[in-house]
Amino acid sequence: MSIETVVVSLLIFLARLVDQSLGTMRIIYLFRGRRRLAGALGFFESATWLLAVSQVVTNVDEPIKVVAFAGGFAAGTMLGGTVEKWLALGQGVLRVVAPFESPQSAGALRSAGFAVTVINAEGRDGPVRLAFSVVPRKRKREALEIVSRVNPAAFVTFEDVETLNLALTKGSRVRK
Repeated sequence: MSIETVVVSLLIFLARLVDQSLGTMRIIYLFRGRRRLAGALGFFESATWLLAVSQVVTNVDEPIKVVAFAGGFAAGTMLGGTVEKWLALGQGVLRVVAPFESPQSAGALRSAGFAVTVINAEGRDGPVRLAFSVVPRKRKREALEIVSRVNPAAFVTFEDVETLNLALTKGSRVRK
């Protein structure tokens, strides 16, 4: 195996790492309503992919290039997911369900600057309180730590959401 083959294989791996990471971010931005940014990422993703695949297709008889192509795809998928988690774009709804008489986390969450809505409800084993809070994903861990400290037995879910301002929504009939 020549040094040129090794260098080209490394470049193929890096190109796939980049294009797959861009692809992951493109999909995330698209789902978050950022179409223009997703389109720009798609342009660079496809251009990078084309450069990588052209190196493999023209030299498919060199297995190291195929391995570099596939390895870059796998590594790019993991890197894209890691970058998305690091950026933590958007918001989520934190739901805390706790028995009525158990310690409630709403006060501690409010003290930390989270807005919380509490609803009394009936659960399988009796009365419960449901606490809802829209939490920036960047602060998710902080909110979960607060709930865990106040009531480690609470049932907690977190779901990504898109929040809307109805007054700004096109065609809205909301009046001030």
